[in-house]
Amino acid sequence: MIVPNWPARLGRFLGRFDGRLWALVASQLITSAGFSIALPFLSLYLHRDRNLSMTVVGAIMLANAVVSAAGRMAGGELADRLGRRPTVLGAAGIRLFLVLAALIRGTGPVWAIAAVYLGVRITGALAMTAISAMVADLAPGEQRMEAYGLLRVGGNVGWAAGPALGGYLAAFLPYWTLFAVTALASSVAFFLLAAFAHESHARGEREPVLGALREVLAHRRFLAFVGLSLLVFLVAGQLVSTLSVYTVERLGLSEAKFGALLTLNGLLVVFLQYPVARGVDRLRRGRALALGSLLYGVGYLAFGWLRAFPGLLGAIAVVTLGEIVFAPSTLTVTAELAPPAHRGRYMGAFGLAETMGWSAGPFLGGVLLDAFPTSPLLLWGTITAVAFLAALGFKLWGKQAWPDLAA
Repeated sequence: MIVPNWPARLGRFLGRFDGRLWALVASQLITSAGFSIALPFLSLYLHRDRNLSMTVVGAIMLANAVVSAAGRMAGGELADRLGRRPTVLGAAGIRLFLVLAALIRGTGPVWAIAAVYLGVRITGALAMTAISAMVADLAPGEQRMEAYGLLRVGGNVGWAAGPALGGYLAAFLPYWTLFAVTALASSVAFFLLAAFAHESHARGEREPVLGALREVLAHRRFLAFVGLSLLVFLVAGQLVSTLSVYTVERLGLSEAKFGALLTLNGLLVVFLQYPVARGVDRLRRGRALALGSLLYGVGYLAFGWLRAFPGLLGAIAVVTLGEIVFAPSTLTVTAELAPPAHRGRYMGAFGLAETMGWSAGPFLGGVLLDAFPTSPLLLWGTITAVAFLAALGFKLWGKQAWPDLAA
């Protein structure tokens, strides 16, 4: 009987990628764990404890879209002009979670909580764009889909643990303490990046900002891709704000069970993202993006029918499969379409769609929750229609963007 040499296999696997990539993966794990302890429950806090309507809560998330989109664009330009490392460390070094903890503990004004929350999101956007560009620098083309899959695995290991821990802590600790824990995790991630995430890009970009914008606007294939991605991210953005209110208030689930839904989402990404990313890399790009969009739509449509917790777990599993297929495909396509010297810029432009979608999605969900308080099928059916429209668009886009690969 031949016994597998697991240490040797692990060593070969780790050695396939640049050590700086593993530092980024580890930092994503720690950062996402910290973020997901507190932020998924912010909409519930504002709606239930501060008596804001879901439309107002959604409007705050929509404002997040504007500032975070600006952060993604600025982060891309800074990553190209100043370097990836200074951009990441500069953004990660700003400590706003402690301010949020203090405001919530002291029942501070809602406008101040919203303003600091927007600051948290814009610093995260600055860092994430530079990290995405750094991954493209560090991974050869044939390994890029795998590398982005690994980055998502790191983030979702934290995402799997964070909501469950946050839901548990929220049951017997004041909500503000969750932000204190998040601040601690963010500090650990900062020191990890400072020690191991060395520069991957030779800075020197001097093109005027308006010229940089014109370059992106002239790339029609990329703009079409960004527009279709925005539709999917509108759907993906229902995961936290809309889903938390729907499952807890409309279906009567506990916060802990909602946390369990997000934990399942994270666990599935942890265990399936890397092998699925390797498989998806063999698909034509348009097909992969269309498949991810369809799975998103089918999963959210199931929430319109299902009420029992086991069924809801199945629905979130389908949503997660859509995420697993779609997310690394989009980053890989962005890296493939971008000139190597301007990866930060293109990641920033793509990040505009991602951030706008994830932030405007809760606004759409909030409006639909208020508009259809007793009609789950109308609520989730509207969201599903957006995903199906994007799937059709990606199918057509794939034939135009890569005609030799389309079918």
